[in-house]
Amino acid sequence: MKSTNTRSEPIIPVLAAIIFNADQQVLLAQRKTGLSQALKWEFPGGKLKSHEKPEECLQREIKEELGMDIRVETIFHAVNHAYPEKHILLLAYQATLIREGNLRTDHQKICWCPVPEILQFDLSEADIPIAQKLVEEYFAEKAK
Repeated sequence: MKSTNTRSEPIIPVLAAIIFNADQQVLLAQRKTGLSQALKWEFPGGKLKSHEKPEECLQREIKEELGMDIRVETIFHAVNHAYPEKHILLLAYQATLIREGNLRTDHQKICWCPVPEILQFDLSEADIPIAQKLVEEYFAEKAK
């Protein structure tokens, strides 16, 4: 049987940080106009370079994009998602904010959001399963 997929596109590894502040709110960032997924909200991060460990990539990207220092902790969720223009493997790691610093964002806006409110944002498609899992785990923990 022949494959119906005529494109042989590489899967791009992308990392996202689920950054918690001292109030247990999560950082969301809105993509700028003119970028792919323009004005969609996402967990901030970026593309993994070939020589980098995922934790190093996230620390670098968050420092470059947001001027923040973070401690990268455990992997939280992986999402394999094909957008019309690219195919990504989004690896989301939990992280803790160490220092806010001077914000120099590559984003339209940022927001510290209580976990139960995350799904109210217009999230990028690949970020939705991560947000859903985060909210489910939050409510499961509250029910204990």
